[in-house]
Amino acid sequence: MEAIITAEGLKKIFGNEKALDGIEFEIGRGEIFGLLGPSGSGKTTTIKILTGEFEPDAGRVEILGYAHEEFGRSSYIKQLGILSDNSSLYDRLTVRDNLELFRKLYGTDKEKVMQVLKEVGLEKHADKRVSVLSKGMKQRILLCKAILHEPEILFLDEPTSALDPITTDRIHDMLLRIKGQGTTIMLTTHDMDEATALCDRVAFLNNGRILEQGAPEFLRHAYKKNEVHITMNGGRTMSIERSTDNRTELEEALFDSEVIDIRTDYPTLGEVFKNVTGKELV
Repeated sequence: MEAIITAEGLKKIFGNEKALDGIEFEIGRGEIFGLLGPSGSGKTTTIKILTGEFEPDAGRVEILGYAHEEFGRSSYIKQLGILSDNSSLYDRLTVRDNLELFRKLYGTDKEKVMQVLKEVGLEKHADKRVSVLSKGMKQRILLCKAILHEPEILFLDEPTSALDPITTDRIHDMLLRIKGQGTTIMLTTHDMDEATALCDRVAFLNNGRILEQGAPEFLRHAYKKNEVHITMNGGRTMSIERSTDNRTELEEALFDSEVIDIRTDYPTLGEVFKNVTGKELV
């Protein structure tokens, strides 16, 4: 797959703190890449470098053929869609007027405004002032703003935070459709289920360093143990190594009326993250 984002030896230092300590990754065209890590791990700093808000202190970044020294060019910026902690709306304007301003800036077709609002379920709120909307609704409008001009690359920092499960599923469907059209998406999220469902590959970022990366299913298989987990009536659990030495014990568990659940070890992505970093994703 053609790599359109390449980062090599990326470093960023604030005072005495290393926000990024030599991270490296590639993202292919039409791929969803998840940058996963706890608060303070360097996720937002990475996105701000890739979008030109920060300059790296060391290393090389190339996106769509542009080196990081060129990220301030309008020809580069116009190819990006960004939803970050700096994204904002004009509270006194209506939803429609907010998106119209952005549409005109990028020269996008007029019908795109209602099209993206329908995709996030906000078409009936187009003429409401942003100031009266909930945090979750504002988050959806910011996502509309990010995709309105059909960018080559989407940078999404916690895109479904504050959203209910039904709306989150709707956003996931939309992102997968956008990916299917060839858009490359880089996202940060604290939701490991979201990362598992959406991402082609993920990277575990902790204390400014990438400790592991790969496809979610590959990582889950790589860190599984050769054990069978058994839950008994009453809640008692035990784990048995899956081996010929334990064959009799495992067979007996299959027919034990007190056994209510038997499963092989297949860790969630969150469990793999905890195994690799020693931390919960919070």
